[in-house]
Amino acid sequence: MSYETIILTREGAVATLTLNRPPLNPLNSKMFRELEAAFDELEADPAVRALILCGAGERAFAAGADVSELAAQNPLGAHAFCRASWRAFKKLEELPQATVAALQGLVFGGGMELAYCCDFRLAADNARFAQPEINLGIIPGGGATQRLPRLIGLARAKEILFLGETFDAAKALEYGLVHRVVPAQNLLSEARALAEKLAAKPPVTLRTLKRVMQTGMEVDLASGLLFETEGFVVNFTSEDAQEGLKAFTEKRQPVFRGR
Repeated sequence: MSYETIILTREGAVATLTLNRPPLNPLNSKMFRELEAAFDELEADPAVRALILCGAGERAFAAGADVSELAAQNPLGAHAFCRASWRAFKKLEELPQATVAALQGLVFGGGMELAYCCDFRLAADNARFAQPEINLGIIPGGGATQRLPRLIGLARAKEILFLGETFDAAKALEYGLVHRVVPAQNLLSEARALAEKLAAKPPVTLRTLKRVMQTGMEVDLASGLLFETEGFVVNFTSEDAQEGLKAFTEKRQPVFRGR
C-alpha cells in the first residue's frame, strides 16, 4: 500500500515507519488514518518481527498535532480528530511485534503520545520534549493523561502536563520516559541494533509476553497472575518454546521459526 504522510520500509525482519511531513512532521487526520492502515499491514505480516518508528529530517520526530487543522474544527470535528489519534495509537500499542521509537529533535504533544505507545524509546541527545497543550488552553487528546502516569508515575506526569514546559533528553532519561540517550548521529543505528536484537527473539513468545504484560497493567494483581499462567501454558505449546527447551538440553543455539 502507498502512503502520502508516512514511509514504510522493510529490511529483513525489521520494518521502519517514518513520519514524513518535514520539517516538523505534525500529526494530522490523514496521518492518523495512514498510521492505522500501516499498523494493520504490519500486524498481518509475519515476516516483520520488530518496528522502528522515526521522523523525517533532523528537526523533529513530531512536533505535535497539526494545530492549524485542529483550530478549524467544531466540537464534533475535534472529537473525530481525537478518536482518529486514539485508534492509530491503540493499534501501535497493541502491535504483536516489538516496537522502538527513535526520537530526535522536537518530540512535542502528539509526538510524545505516539512514543508512549512504543515498547522502547531511544532519544538522541538533541531531543526536546514537551506536552505543551495547557499553554494553548487545551488538554491532551491522544492518551497522555492516561499513558504518561502509567509510565512515570502520577506526580511526575502532573509536573509535565500542568506546566507544559520543555525538557531535554537527559531529563527524559531521569524521568524514566526514555530507555537510553545516544548521540544524534548514532540514533538510527542504535535503534536498528535494538530492533534486530528483538527480532531475533522467538516471535510467539515475545508476542505472548507483550500481551500478558500490557493486560496485567490494567487489572488487579491476582487477575494479572492468572493471565500470566494462561499465557505461559498457551506459549508452552508453541514450536518455538519446544525448540528453545530442546536446544537448551542439547547445548546448541535454538532456531526460532515463529510458530
